Amino acid sequence: MATLRSHTLIDADAELVWRVLSDAANVAEWFPAMSASTGDGDTRTVTLRDGSKLDEAVVTSDAYLRRFQYRVVGGDLAVENHLGTVDVLDLGDGSCLVVYGTEIEPESAAAAFDAAIGEAVANLPAYFARSRQV
Repeated sequence: MATLRSHTLIDADAELVWRVLSDAANVAEWFPAMSASTGDGDTRTVTLRDGSKLDEAVVTSDAYLRRFQYRVVGGDLAVENHLGTVDVLDLGDGSCLVVYGTEIEPESAAAAFDAAIGEAVANLPAYFARSRQV
């Protein structure tokens, strides 16, 4: 199983960042590799830019820890096992650290997931900077 991790510092309140990143249905708003997303507190479906769909189950949505976890449970990609974990850590100065970890099988899928997640995480500071200007 491949293990991936990306992280970024965000100059925004941890609670605000948590509310956005834990909103399962609206992940496509901040995740560039996705063109659409729908869901509720238990499941979501994401559509990737190439039209592929992934069905996901929400495993954890813990507002106290600011931890969101989900599993790919079906869809168009050959994913055998997957767990994504997003942690929002309050740095106590009005900023936060976002850590996005992923475990995935088969390992041959890791490079594509790593590129997509890395892009999403790298773009988070700009996403929150834009949202403050609106």
